[in-house]
Amino acid sequence: MTPTAGRLRIFGIDPVAEGTRAKALLGYVPESTLLFDALTPREFLEYVASVRRLPAEVALARARDHVRAFQLEDEFDRPLATLSNGTRQKVVVIAALLHAPPLLVLDEPLNNLDPRSVRIVKELLAHYVSDGRRGVLFSTHTMEVAEQLCHRVGILDHGELLGEGSVAALREQIAEGDLPLEAIFLRLTREEEGVRDAVRTLSRH
Repeated sequence: MTPTAGRLRIFGIDPVAEGTRAKALLGYVPESTLLFDALTPREFLEYVASVRRLPAEVALARARDHVRAFQLEDEFDRPLATLSNGTRQKVVVIAALLHAPPLLVLDEPLNNLDPRSVRIVKELLAHYVSDGRRGVLFSTHTMEVAEQLCHRVGILDHGELLGEGSVAALREQIAEGDLPLEAIFLRLTREEEGVRDAVRTLSRH
């Protein structure tokens, strides 16, 4: 999409002018899984590796490690159309990680994952940014996950950035020293009273 205003740089690269070069630096997990259902996970990851121009032996080694970690061995050669939503989500996550990009863009990446896989992804993301050379842009509606994982949080409401910074900085913004991120979100979006009204109404039934 062509931006209507502002400008964006991905490691100094303009994605409008140099789209292919910019995309090569990204790993992307969309909120809705986008897969070729006729392929197997093996075939899909081979396709992704070819698009990312990964050497075959590197792609194979990485794919094997990820498949083993996410316990996908039994589903690796079954058509994606026959797999559960959780298994399909694992394949999408692996595809984003396969070329070890310097920037991951993740939209609700934990959707449909089992608790074991959720823990693996959380630990992996913490390791991913630990040396300061790689970054993760993480979009979620689950405030507990954002509070647990993210170093900086931006609160968006209808396209407006209402607050941005560490959770501690957001608490300072609303002059509250111990509120969880969920409460900060409701305070900044002015939804606290609406939530209370909704609960009072529904509690009558």
